[in-house]
Amino acid sequence: MGEKGWRFKQDDEDDVPGENVTKDPLHPEFSHLRELYFKADKDYSGRFTVPTLWDKKNETVVSNESAEIIRMFYTEFDDLLPEKYRTPNVDLFPKNLQSTIEEANDWTYNDINNGVYKSGFASSQEAYEKNVQTLFKSLDRVEEHLSTSPGPFYHGDKITEADVRLFTTIIRFDVVYVQHFKCNIRDIRSGYPAIHRWVKNLYWNVEAFGPLTTQFEHIKRHYTRSHGQINPYAITPFGPVPDILPIGEEVPAAEVLRKERGQAVRTEKMQSQVQG
Repeated sequence: MGEKGWRFKQDDEDDVPGENVTKDPLHPEFSHLRELYFKADKDYSGRFTVPTLWDKKNETVVSNESAEIIRMFYTEFDDLLPEKYRTPNVDLFPKNLQSTIEEANDWTYNDINNGVYKSGFASSQEAYEKNVQTLFKSLDRVEEHLSTSPGPFYHGDKITEADVRLFTTIIRFDVVYVQHFKCNIRDIRSGYPAIHRWVKNLYWNVEAFGPLTTQFEHIKRHYTRSHGQINPYAITPFGPVPDILPIGEEVPAAEVLRKERGQAVRTEKMQSQVQG
């Protein structure tokens, strides 16, 4: 992402990975997303942000707010989907969990989704330390929840909006945010075993979260080559290797942590039995 913002694939970029990386199929002459905004409103003066939901009949931007778009996708396009993906077969915002999801959305967005950016773009040491500590306190909160949840998803055996909104940050965390945004108190794979199991399950076992929609090369290149004030030479780190571990595999530090926590739980149970 350069001076003109988000751009589409160019004619000379045949080696760009990802089957969904294409030119704008409706406006192949457009090189940048900003051109869609100006097509909708020639006097547009706001930011050219993603995601952008485009109405191809009225040729205008419906919304560029992710919180709005995700809710639209739940029901508005059901008539275009196979039956198994329609509501109520897939219900990411079930009535019995709506208040719980809304409450978690508030701190998840402010402290985690946006917290990595608050940390990475902080312009003072004080602001950085304040935001990065808030970020990790909330990651601790997620870890505690997932450690006691029946799983395998955030709210049990069904995927909900909570999984979708948290996944986008966690899948990028080790490969980008740890080094690029200095979110390095811990990484996910060695410091948060429950979060690590959760994100690996989504990536490897649920097609919508896997390689079809998650492209690590794009994630790394976008961040490291878009923020000149953070990485002026646009050098992309080689690691971590692999980008995400297979199901059932842990880094050595995580295995030690898991055993220590298991021992602590067993000790606590024994002490409770003795006191009882």
